[in-house]
Amino acid sequence: MTDLEFSWELSGSGWAICRIADGTSEHKNFVSYCTNALADVLHGVAGLYGPTTVHRFSFDLEPDELRWVLRSQGPNVNISIYRFPDMSASFDANDADGTLVWSSRQDRSALSHAVMEAAHSILRIHGEEGYRAKWVQHPFPVAALQDLCRLHLRDDECVIQHDLSLP
Repeated sequence: MTDLEFSWELSGSGWAICRIADGTSEHKNFVSYCTNALADVLHGVAGLYGPTTVHRFSFDLEPDELRWVLRSQGPNVNISIYRFPDMSASFDANDADGTLVWSSRQDRSALSHAVMEAAHSILRIHGEEGYRAKWVQHPFPVAALQDLCRLHLRDDECVIQHDLSLP
């Protein structure tokens, strides 16, 4: 088992609370709908199953940017989260130009499982229509969730029970 926790909670029209914790530290932010943030997380984690070893995605915090960098190292993933003061001005910035606000080394299987569980939880609570009503700009990323589930089950020897049914 792992101490990794990931949660995604819709907190109002166009806002979500994203939280990640590893038993030692945690990071939490209010994320804007200006990016398709939950889909970006799912795609970023799914990318860990391919040949590319570094995956980046960003959340708009209006005006700040929160950039996630996932680096594969065998079965492990180094997770680094950087904060930049202005999303519109940091597009071409190097990761090191931001402030490192959280980092952890985790098993890919644990990260995938935690992200899938959070996405499934949002879908069970709100359904696709409810998610769209609250997130406004983007529909629930069903295909991205299904893709991550497929890759996780295919490539990881996960001992955690899975409920992969979609409501």
